[in-house]
Parts: sequence; structure tokens; C-alpha cells
Amino acid sequence: MTGPEEWTGPVADSGESRPWGDRAVRFDGRVWSVVSDEVGFDGSSAVRDVILHPGAVAVIALDDADRVLLIRQYRHPVGRWLFEPPAGLLDEAGESAWLTASRELAEEAGFEAARWDVLLDFYTSPGGSSEGIRMFLARDLSPLPDGRPHTGEAEEAHLPRAWVDLDEARDLVLSGSLGSPSAVAGILAAWVSRAGGWASLRPVDAPWPARDLLLAAERVRLPRRTGA
Repeated sequence: MTGPEEWTGPVADSGESRPWGDRAVRFDGRVWSVVSDEVGFDGSSAVRDVILHPGAVAVIALDDADRVLLIRQYRHPVGRWLFEPPAGLLDEAGESAWLTASRELAEEAGFEAARWDVLLDFYTSPGGSSEGIRMFLARDLSPLPDGRPHTGEAEEAHLPRAWVDLDEARDLVLSGSLGSPSAVAGILAAWVSRAGGWASLRPVDAPWPARDLLLAAERVRLPRRTGA
């Protein structure tokens, strides 16, 4: 303990990283890696295991009736079928977050959007993972002429769609019926932003300082080069 435990500064996430030294790679998988970092804490140190994640995007797509588009997908780590907004990894080198989001909306739902905004940035599990998500709001939707391109496999081969009124979707989140972090955060953010006349929305190329800090601190699993 280094002082009184009452915070007197601004209530906003900050970018001061604790010093860390030795890093041991425990697992280097197809999508993410697990490392053990030795982290300094005011004269002492501790080892922290970290999932290095490439980061992701998700899309709250609203139609003209303010219905949100959700897809039903199996998630093996929790052993459940979850309703989620279209989403995907930032695993294409050089591709902007917005381009990834528009590609995922097409590939997972078969739609394109004429209007895009940044809705929300958040971490999914900062106690153990570096995954940061940028949530986009997509409106003025239109179906792709040839429908959804079936480029996925396994749990992504069949993705049934559901259109849910935004008010109803909010209630499903609050009742515990929807538990996907992207669905929970995105639906509640969209409902609150709509109540404020969408004044909180940011442009699609708005800065993403949280991801910039993760990249600078070597906490992002960068895409593998083809053939690597």
C-alpha cells in the first residue's frame, strides 16, 4: 500500500503500464497466444498469464424499424448457442477496423450498410486477455444481391438470423437471456445512444487509443504473414 485508497483524479482509463521484464511464451496457437509476464509492483514483482489477442470488431446493425440483427452461433468454450451481433477478428494485416466490420456484416449476415458510426470501444476480459473490441453501428441496411457468401466452416457454416426490436433486445440483456459480451455491450450502448439522439456516435475513422496502447505495449497478437 502506497497511500490512501481514495482516488482523486479523473475517472477515465489511463495508459500508464506497469514495468514488465521477462516474458515466457506458454502457448502459440492459431488465433491467440498465452504468455507469462513478470510485472513490477512497487518494489516487488508478480507473474501474470496473459492471452495475447488480435482484437476484434462487432456490428450492431439496425433496420429502419430499429430492429437489431443478431445471429445464432455455437460457442464451444461455454458450450452454448449464443445470439450475437456479427463480429470478427482483426486478423487481416493492413485492414482497417471499419473494413473488417463491413466484411463481417456481409460474410456473417449477408447485408451491407450505407451509414456507419463508431458506437463503443471495450475490453472483453481485461483480467486475463488483451482483447479489445470496437463496436460499430450500421444503418441504412440492404441485403446483398446474392445473399450471404458461405465462406465459413464448422460453427460459422450456418448462422440463422434474428431481428429483435431494440427495446426488446435491451430487456433480453437485462433479464440474462443474452450473455454474449458483444451483444450485451452493443445493445445497451445502442439503446442509450438512441435515447440521446445518437449524439454519442463517433466517425468510423475515430481514433482508437486503447488499441494503439495495446500495440505499443506488445499486447496484440499480430496477424501471421502468409506462409509463415
